[in-house]
Amino acid sequence: RDKVAIAGGSYGGYAMLAGLAFTPDVFACGVDIVGPSNLETLLETIPPYWAPMVKIFHERMGDPSTPEGLAALKAASPLYKADQIIKPLLILQGANDPRVKQSESDQIVGAMKEAGIPVTYVLFPDEGHGFARPVNSIADSAISENFIAPILGGRAEPIGGTVAASTARILEGTEYVTGLKEALKEA
Repeated sequence: RDKVAIAGGSYGGYAMLAGLAFTPDVFACGVDIVGPSNLETLLETIPPYWAPMVKIFHERMGDPSTPEGLAALKAASPLYKADQIIKPLLILQGANDPRVKQSESDQIVGAMKEAGIPVTYVLFPDEGHGFARPVNSIADSAISENFIAPILGGRAEPIGGTVAASTARILEGTEYVTGLKEALKEA
């Protein structure tokens, strides 16, 4: 278990957050890329082009207009178990994500900070649901690699100028990524 990281994007990011929150001893660390942390607010912010799928989401996940559905959504939301996360967590988010709003990452980061749990939070102000710009994708990989490597005992290529060349804004936890402080000073 001390050599297994969990990572994912979108639904995979939700699964990653659920993995760290609901089974805190199973993984060594986690990387969340645009993953929802609160299923209730995720459903509240469904983009208009997903409107035909809302009924399906309510059937599969829980209907927030009913007490039972709301309880199911809260029970399955990592946000409400954020204080149970004991392993290192890196969150990467696009500020312009139309599917999983930035508030999903903001919420869980805020809950973790409130509980005194360290977290690294990287925001890409010009990205959406994933990282399309090559310089941001490279920075995402460099940050993730240098976050995971010391935890699992592996190798990582130094960050170098990758983060400085990107639009990444490190909002929390610079100190938890090897070489990130130095890379930002050189920028």
